[in-house]
Amino acid sequence: MQSLMNRYGIVGRNEALREALATAVLVAPTDLSVLVQGESGVGKEVIPRIIHDHSKRRGKTYIAINCGSIPEGTIDSELFGHEKGAFTSAIGEHEGYFGAADGGTLFLDEVGELPLSTQARLLRVLETGEYLRVGSSTPRKTNVRIVAATNVDIPNAIKQGRFREDLYYRLCTINIKIPPLRKRQGDAVLLFKKFALDTAARYNIPEPIRLTPEAEDVVNSYKWPGNIRQLRNITEQLSILAESRSITPEVLAKYGITPNSDADTGIATIGGGNSSSSQHDYEQEIKILAHAVFELRSEVQELKEKLQDHNWHEAPTGATLPVPISTQKKPRHTTTEELDIPTAEEIVDEDTLNIGDMEKRNILLSLQRNHYKRKLAAEELGISERTLYRKIKAYGIDE
Repeated sequence: MQSLMNRYGIVGRNEALREALATAVLVAPTDLSVLVQGESGVGKEVIPRIIHDHSKRRGKTYIAINCGSIPEGTIDSELFGHEKGAFTSAIGEHEGYFGAADGGTLFLDEVGELPLSTQARLLRVLETGEYLRVGSSTPRKTNVRIVAATNVDIPNAIKQGRFREDLYYRLCTINIKIPPLRKRQGDAVLLFKKFALDTAARYNIPEPIRLTPEAEDVVNSYKWPGNIRQLRNITEQLSILAESRSITPEVLAKYGITPNSDADTGIATIGGGNSSSSQHDYEQEIKILAHAVFELRSEVQELKEKLQDHNWHEAPTGATLPVPISTQKKPRHTTTEELDIPTAEEIVDEDTLNIGDMEKRNILLSLQRNHYKRKLAAEELGISERTLYRKIKAYGIDE
């Protein structure tokens, strides 16, 4: 086990982590499908690599795909390929990942983000080994080992109709769960030391940073909502920016790392614990949006009263009234026309803004702030890039 961990740069003494690694090695010689579950940032990507390297396919192709980063309109083509002329931009044939990985291993990260139509195609491949290219009616064969990973609560997604139950059971022949960092007591300090040494070697820093005993207690008690990814980023920042090589609790506090073992991490947990905390709280999102709409309607009513007090309602037909609306905080150099936001007259006439208008406006603002880079805008909005792409299409923003 220690040799395996050294080979893949894995640090930790947690029993659940070691059990997950042992399961990966045991299942590797088979062709069974594996589903890796765990929160974002726990290091799920190492499991499919271990499975591939310890299988009879280790000399063949290994391809890792982030399903959440591929737009819904092109994901079938990316996975299964397409024929020439299948759609407007299909100027030639495309093999697709299932064709390219024939005989090897395909790692489908964020499989919970796949559209339902693509899930049906994936189920067929898992059951028959056959798939159809986009624009073709001729079945093709592939011999691919599938390892999938997700941070989505799949049983809850099945209840909401966002994931196929039959695909879940087909993927989950072997289920490997990676524990979050907050449940790996003592491992955070070990990982901090490893990342500090790695960063010092990478950037030729003479002396790696080190934690004081008090700072070690803080690192161990902190919840680490971003898990190992967050810890690595913090360690790299401190290695470059910290004036002293000795890191104290005061230095950690400047980066938001404080003792909060009893505080809420503000994220959904995957597996174990209270089931209600592992589900995305759509009801809470609806309440927040409803509250925002209620406040906006209240301001519209107040606006109408002000218009009546100042006789602004007698303005010529078609004139745009210069009324400031505090809730519409537009960035500099942004006009109402550019954002497709209703004018003051339209607001007064309709007396309300629906949730779709608000969502469209927020997407437009986020795209502009991030110079129309969809990945950055999706991160700011807290949604996947594929979901953002779908909403952009639905609202006709790209037009």
